Amino acid sequence: MSITPMTLRVPDEIAPAIRQAARAAGLSVNAYVVRAARRAATLDAGHQLAALGLGQDLAGEGDSL
Repeated sequence: MSITPMTLRVPDEIAPAIRQAARAAGLSVNAYVVRAARRAATLDAGHQLAALGLGQDLAGEGDSL
């Protein structure tokens, strides 16, 4: 897996909450933000499939979009 460095600008008012959530999850801030971005991208892709009417065909038992 290759890594692409990115600069992220976070509003001052949410930075402490991100740091605290990362600490509570036992993750670095970087790992926490990457995990959050991955989850968001996965949900966005799922919503796109659902909008095309493909969500139910691809969902397994107990899955929902």
